[in-house]
Amino acid sequence: MSLHAATKRVLVYGKHVVGNLYECERSVLTNINKLNRIVVEAARIGRMTLLDIKSWKIGEGVSLIGIVLESHISIHTWPEYCFATVDVYSCGVNTDPEAAFDYIVRALKARRVEKRVILRSYEG
Repeated sequence: MSLHAATKRVLVYGKHVVGNLYECERSVLTNINKLNRIVVEAARIGRMTLLDIKSWKIGEGVSLIGIVLESHISIHTWPEYCFATVDVYSCGVNTDPEAAFDYIVRALKARRVEKRVILRSYEG
């Protein structure tokens, strides 16, 4: 290890949790009000500062984006397939985007999940 590598520090912290949720409860995937409440609770659990939520009903499905001070939480649903995609991205060092993601998985009652954690930090 070089001396330079040993002195690096994180200048920008970022963690992005993304996933595909399968076999979700269909009634939740179509309920825009319940999905809005799920985003509110996910932000609280993830210790993020929720600024706004925008949501759209698209056919039977719903798309939501929760704007958090630290970045965003999004959910897109396809009830006809009992399927949803979820993104939770935070650049707040004191936040927990994985906890927020895991809460959404439980709230949508997904029976199968593909989850990826992407570190999006910058060291200098």
